[in-house]
Amino acid sequence: MTDPDLLKLLRCPETRQPVALADESMIRSLNDRISAGVVRNRGGVTVVSPCDSGLVRQDGRYLYPIREAIPVMLISEAMPLELEESSLRDIARPAAGLTI
Repeated sequence: MTDPDLLKLLRCPETRQPVALADESMIRSLNDRISAGVVRNRGGVTVVSPCDSGLVRQDGRYLYPIREAIPVMLISEAMPLELEESSLRDIARPAAGLTI
């Protein structure tokens, strides 16, 4: 998915904002969160497979995954790039019997 002409044509299906190819550090960060089990796509499904690549919405809030060189431009498949408050609470909650 490196065709710059195709990338110019693609837009977020929700907001019509342009999208850009995610850089490697963004993909690494997202994959770390996926490994921790804290990423849910907009459809509410916990993401379990790491991303090879993705397209980031212009406002930086969501990433659309690229699977087998095909951009998956479905709103329900978009993944948030920032932790949502509910995910932050789950991460910050200490295990039973432990104090911080």
